[in-house]
Amino acid sequence: MARLFGNLFVLSSTDLLRDPVYRRLWLSILISSFGQQVTMLAVPLTAALLLHATPTQMGWLTAMELAPFVLLSLPVGVWLDRVRKLPVYIAGEIAIALVLASIPAAWALGFLSMSYLYGTGFVMGCVFVSSGTAAQIVLTQVVPRERLVEAHAKNSLATSGAEVIGPGFAGILIKLVGAPLALLADAALLLVSVSFLRGVRARETPVTTVKRAFGRDLKEGLRFVWQHPLLPRMALMVGLWQLFHHAAMVVQILFAIRVLGLTEQQVGLSYTALGLGTVLASTLGHRISLRIGPGPCLTLGVAINGLGWLQLALVPTGRFAVASYVLMLVCFAIGAVLLFINFLALRQAVTPEPLLARMTSTMRWLILIPAGPGALLGGYLGEHLGLRYAMGFGGVGALLLALAMWRSAVIQSLRQLPQAHAGTPSQ
Repeated sequence: MARLFGNLFVLSSTDLLRDPVYRRLWLSILISSFGQQVTMLAVPLTAALLLHATPTQMGWLTAMELAPFVLLSLPVGVWLDRVRKLPVYIAGEIAIALVLASIPAAWALGFLSMSYLYGTGFVMGCVFVSSGTAAQIVLTQVVPRERLVEAHAKNSLATSGAEVIGPGFAGILIKLVGAPLALLADAALLLVSVSFLRGVRARETPVTTVKRAFGRDLKEGLRFVWQHPLLPRMALMVGLWQLFHHAAMVVQILFAIRVLGLTEQQVGLSYTALGLGTVLASTLGHRISLRIGPGPCLTLGVAINGLGWLQLALVPTGRFAVASYVLMLVCFAIGAVLLFINFLALRQAVTPEPLLARMTSTMRWLILIPAGPGALLGGYLGEHLGLRYAMGFGGVGALLLALAMWRSAVIQSLRQLPQAHAGTPSQ
């Protein structure tokens, strides 16, 4: 952690954090990420401990959060290409703060239930569809495209700084005030994040005032992704990763509580390992990508994730089980960072600015279609066969996917960021 904050004060002359606009964006990400650590634990712990959720219900909770991506991503992408993105990003942060604050209110008034959590998850998913896509595009308006891998790595470093301290703080806070009330901390931090975002000046191309057919714009975005030589392959591979990831993810809190017998505070302390893994991968991820290439880095990330899930599924209950759980979190953090800093940079690098929102929404739609079924499958396996089977399914699936990616000539040939496709349609 000292190294993380030390880097803020000892910067090279070309470091992105010397750019005051990017620095405001980075600080906003850091602050909101700290709050997300509370939500990441508080919502599933509320479901598991207060509402006694089954694995299947945990699967449905995740599926409800993902459903808006499947339902709304494509039309939202067309809409975002017609409006300024930064205001959408800011409005989304405020909306999430209000939704999170409603959960402790429902608990205090006595009508908190799994149905209510399903509803808040769906609403937050709707907000993330628009504001999350807008946030990704705002980064391209602040940072030159040739530095996108570096920017995504630094953004990941911001989240990893929060992940080192956040889970331990969240565990203590949840222990002191309860999981529902702890969500107020995230709501407050989101409002602080908004104060930084309001000072960001994005270099956005003025939105055209020419009226265009909504359906035509939607088809143009779909056609661009479908006809691109790289994007459909990446969508398929990352979509399969989402399926295996969500199958394992929906049961991991239940695994910690019901198999390992961890308390809320112990779960929070275990998740500190997630932050340490993210710090390591964020610090080294850009250099690893430069050395082996973005494509092989994608493959490496998926393989590390698979190993983490599989070893937890196989470890016997006992003194080594908690260490195995911590190792799983470290493997997930490292693998996910290596996967996504390159995946995001690759898809942004090959897309002209007028199509960025539609490309981003289309890609998010494609990769998250398998996530909901993955969450439901993980819940089903966890409830009917055992929690270990859900973790094992995620691990074996991810390792087989990594093998397929390693054998893909297209993915392995990506040794540097490509340029925007020459045949893209124009606005």
